[in-house]
Amino acid sequence: MYVQQANFFFGTSMTFANEIMKTAEREFHPTGTVIFKEGETAEHFYVLLEGRVLISIGESGHVVYIVSHGGEAFGWSSLVGRERYSASAESVEPTTLMSFKRERFHQVLAKDPVNGMVLYKGLANTLAGRLLETYRMISGLSLSGQTVASASGQFMSDDPAR
Repeated sequence: MYVQQANFFFGTSMTFANEIMKTAEREFHPTGTVIFKEGETAEHFYVLLEGRVLISIGESGHVVYIVSHGGEAFGWSSLVGRERYSASAESVEPTTLMSFKRERFHQVLAKDPVNGMVLYKGLANTLAGRLLETYRMISGLSLSGQTVASASGQFMSDDPAR
């Protein structure tokens, strides 16, 4: 998978995507690997290539999200100025990720602020999709006949005519 295929990187230039890829490290995690824990220093963010990752909060490990689609980003605390992760992440099947170290990633963004803005717009879109999905889960209702498309921030209509 090329990084530009990730929802998170959609719309950035090929040159920018290549520069980002130079900062990435591929990681493989067997089932049950804790990738990061809530409260740990947020030094990396991740893009799922294959597998599934549970995102949980609190001591009880309440699952708040499942990262299950290739291209989904998580561990975003490191990108939005948070010093610590706001949740924990654990692989629930063999999982392959791209890992991005915060400092190296920000260096690329500083060199290309236009594509950096596109990337952050993608991040905002992803987070908005997850927030709307959370609202739907909390309320037990669908959002006016629409469902959020796997944390992309895009909507899929339940009505085929729409």
